[in-house]
Amino acid sequence: MLSRRGEPLFRADWERVLMLHFEVDVKMLQRDVPYQLDLHDGRAFVSLVAFTMRGMRPRLGGRLAAWLFRPIATHEFLNVRTYVRNGGETGIHFLAEWLSNRLAVKLGPAVFGLPYRHGHIRYEHDCESGQLRGRVADAGTEMPFEYRADLVVGAPFVPCERGSLDEWLMERYTAFNCARGRKKFFRIWHPPWPQVRVDVELTSTSLLTQTWPWFAGAEFLFANFSPGVRDVWMGRPHRC
Repeated sequence: MLSRRGEPLFRADWERVLMLHFEVDVKMLQRDVPYQLDLHDGRAFVSLVAFTMRGMRPRLGGRLAAWLFRPIATHEFLNVRTYVRNGGETGIHFLAEWLSNRLAVKLGPAVFGLPYRHGHIRYEHDCESGQLRGRVADAGTEMPFEYRADLVVGAPFVPCERGSLDEWLMERYTAFNCARGRKKFFRIWHPPWPQVRVDVELTSTSLLTQTWPWFAGAEFLFANFSPGVRDVWMGRPHRC
């Protein structure tokens, strides 16, 4: 990333991250994705990533730039992503992203081509007690996605095992997106995720099944929790 002029564009901390992984039908998913799917042993996956972004600021500009970004610097996300390849490079593609910040919802699609939607989000990712809870409802339809999970207090957070499905799903550093027929990509960088698997109960998935009917046939596989990573680098958008 540093070999390109002007990169990275932003920095931020990504905190208390829960990733939930589903296996879905290849053909049905491909209809909603403008890139070739990246398959693992012929299987297609969609992951939900629930986290808080904190302190986003431009890499350049110092305190003044950080102050100007305060209205959109910290808020919650629910990313729904799948796995794609383009021109020999693998990465992710966002099917949708719910944000709790209205201003950020307006800016993301125009700048990065991201499929932002406004949502009412409440996360209680309490590492200290081991209780993880979350609820995300679309601001327009009020359809919710809800979960609760148990984290073993004191469990070590370690990088994914090399060659594992966990690593294949979690360690992705290029995002390919498309808005109004214009394909774009941007790259990120951070150290490998410190993570541990957690037991999750899904108590409501209507947000997902109403948005993508094929999600009714998705199989929930497993979830990973990470306390997060600091000083994530986020690159500027480029045309594919």
